Amino acid sequence: MSGSDAMEDSSPIPPPTPPSFSHSRHPNFSNRHFYLAVDRHQFKMDTLIDLLRVAGRRAGLPLVVCCSSRDELDAVCCSVSNLPFITLEALYSDLAEVERARVLERFRQSTIRWSQNPEIGFTADGNNNEDVEQKSHVVVVTDTCVPLIGSGESSMSARLIINYELPTKKEIYARRIAACLAADGIVINMVVGGEVVTLKSLEESSNLLISEMPINISEIL
Repeated sequence: MSGSDAMEDSSPIPPPTPPSFSHSRHPNFSNRHFYLAVDRHQFKMDTLIDLLRVAGRRAGLPLVVCCSSRDELDAVCCSVSNLPFITLEALYSDLAEVERARVLERFRQSTIRWSQNPEIGFTADGNNNEDVEQKSHVVVVTDTCVPLIGSGESSMSARLIINYELPTKKEIYARRIAACLAADGIVINMVVGGEVVTLKSLEESSNLLISEMPINISEIL
């Protein structure tokens, strides 16, 4: 997203610009881990919404948004619930086991549909698609509620994970990947300010290459 050029005149100071993305000019498309730099923390939710407005238009895309706390999960669900191109569900600690199983099964069905037709493309601008199967299927999760692979639950196998909150430990990062990401899936890490240090630490300790998100996200989806 581009900001407007600064104007040296006596006009009133404009309101803050929308969140800006930091992109790589030469992204490594063989890589599956990316980061999206956010200028300020107050722009973080707006940045997520803008990201979902683009990624969510990829018809049928199975997508997981990872949070570290229930408060952040609630904030994300409240903010993105009205986006027209997605269906939204959540996994949280006090969700009944029966409903948890239903959420996971509905997401599994979305990954099956995706694997059968991954080249379906993007929904046209302004098309408020009412076909649920054509909408991106978004599940927001906390770290305590991702599938328990060691207990026999299957990976969610999402095409895209958005780490709305960057984990501080490599073990949590690895668990999110194992529990939520498909073998050919993509990870986008949202990074604000000093979290660049945390990102670099995760990259080095996990032996990963985490590149800047490309300017055209459709090239990696």
